[in-house]
Amino acid sequence: MSESNFFNLINESKKKIGFSRGKSSIGKGILGKKNEDEDSLVNSSKISNAESSNKHICSQKDEISKNDKEQRILDEGFKLFTTQGIKNTSIQNIVDKANVAKGTFYLYFKDKYELRDIIIMKKSSKLFNNAIEKLQKTKITDFSDQIIFIIDSVIDELSKDKLLLQFISKDLGLGVFNKTIVNLYSYNESQSNSLRSLFLNGVKSNNIKLENPDATLFMIIELVSSTCFTCILYNEPLSMKEFKPILYNEIKKMIGE
Repeated sequence: MSESNFFNLINESKKKIGFSRGKSSIGKGILGKKNEDEDSLVNSSKISNAESSNKHICSQKDEISKNDKEQRILDEGFKLFTTQGIKNTSIQNIVDKANVAKGTFYLYFKDKYELRDIIIMKKSSKLFNNAIEKLQKTKITDFSDQIIFIIDSVIDELSKDKLLLQFISKDLGLGVFNKTIVNLYSYNESQSNSLRSLFLNGVKSNNIKLENPDATLFMIIELVSSTCFTCILYNEPLSMKEFKPILYNEIKKMIGE
């Protein structure tokens, strides 16, 4: 082989090697691009998840803020109604105390009278639910004794808190029977541990013959509400202590025992 042919062969080999490296380099570039795209998708997914998480957190904060504002209106409304009366309390007084805009009030309540009814509903329902929780810790199984226990517990709480008694006045049954308000504000008192459910289930399981169990429960609550108001505040016609045995005897008769 001549010297020139030898060098030509070397040059051709170098070109081939260079071309192969070029191909390898190009291939690596494509792989690198692919990896970059994958990284970009991962990062985009992370950003999307982060944004979704932030939106969820913001939504939760908005809901907490919303509930907080409504609760402040309820709390301050109760304080003002019980200290200066509903007639002397304006919506402006309430929102000032609750530190919310006046427009915020109307997002939740039609007027101050509806606010009063909602507060009575919540307060009276809480009284009965607390009494039921106490009952569940006892070993009382007799149906009429269970009802008497609940009534007695409510009366004792109202006797301790005369301000609450005056506010509720004779509307103790509002939280149990005012379905319009209960439905409107999604204040669900239809669970199995509510007073109404306990009463209706008790009547059924004990095979007590009542023409209209709902009407009977309504009359019991109204009787307790009206008589307790007078007995506790004015000791008329008797003190509450003296009146209790008479009241409970009449309730047992109404239940059918």
